[in-house]
Amino acid sequence: MANIKSAKKRILVNETKAARNKAIKSKVKTYVKKVEVAVAKKDVEAAKAALKEAVSEINKAGSKGVYHKNTCSRKIARLAKAVNSIA
Repeated sequence: MANIKSAKKRILVNETKAARNKAIKSKVKTYVKKVEVAVAKKDVEAAKAALKEAVSEINKAGSKGVYHKNTCSRKIARLAKAVNSIA
């Protein structure tokens, strides 16, 4: 356990940030899963609607620093490719 006051604070701050990042990543995964389920069912309209929401959430996560911008782009590209394959 840390003895220095600043080190104790860092531990608390890191726990807070980790919890925030985990919640945001979980939300992104949920939206990605919605797109994948719609693609699996070959439901074009639902897939397009889910893709729009997923792109929004992925971009939000990127702007908050949870994901790198290239990671966001890659995730979006893969989802778009999947949706376009059934359209």
